[in-house]
Amino acid sequence: MIVRTEGVVLKSYDFRETSRIVHFYTKDHGKVKGVLKGIRANPRKFGSHADQYSVNDIVYYRYSRSDLHLVSQCDLKSFFFSVRQDYRRSLAANYMLELINSIMPVEQKNEEIYSLALHFLNSLQDISDIDKLVHVLQIKTLSLSGFRPHIDACVRCGKKVAGKVRFSMRAGGLICYECPTNETNFSIISSGIISSILFIEQKNWEQCLRLGLTPSMKKELKFLLNNFLVYHLEKRIKTAKYM
Repeated sequence: MIVRTEGVVLKSYDFRETSRIVHFYTKDHGKVKGVLKGIRANPRKFGSHADQYSVNDIVYYRYSRSDLHLVSQCDLKSFFFSVRQDYRRSLAANYMLELINSIMPVEQKNEEIYSLALHFLNSLQDISDIDKLVHVLQIKTLSLSGFRPHIDACVRCGKKVAGKVRFSMRAGGLICYECPTNETNFSIISSGIISSILFIEQKNWEQCLRLGLTPSMKKELKFLLNNFLVYHLEKRIKTAKYM
């Protein structure tokens, strides 16, 4: 079956002598892996070099018995040159690629995640608060992928909680002080962090960018979100240690 779609390059690597395998996150089919035959021998064969986090129009032949498909056309749409010129912006872009690649299943459409990736890359070109961009990305990716932390109420009894509360990595959410537990390794998080996470989950990208986050809130979010991702993905996102 011939498929035409748009995709962000998550990663690529050489294959045999002249070809390259590219992992795309596509608008219509989610995470897709394709081979660009002959691209290294004849770079002009395709309209793009399939650089990481570039956006491309692609055409591929979808095999039914393999997860590696044949890409016949790959034309560059967006390159994000200004992001590539700045170390921290480029690092943040690569963090986004690794996060999506780690958390999203193969060939399952999620147009909201695709739109989120484009919003993030476009904002990286001119917004200076990179830490806030990364936290908005993390929270929305977790929410849209079904991995969100349970912060609406206590995961044990369902009661609303207020003030500083206990967050359990193991339970994946808040545990109120009235619920008995043998667990001792809690993170204590503030009501401001809970409100900020809920706001980011519920609002659109532009509204999220107007949210104010103090340095202490960013520090709290970084600890909570990075550890939550490590615990539930059961691996570290390598780029995170440089952010």
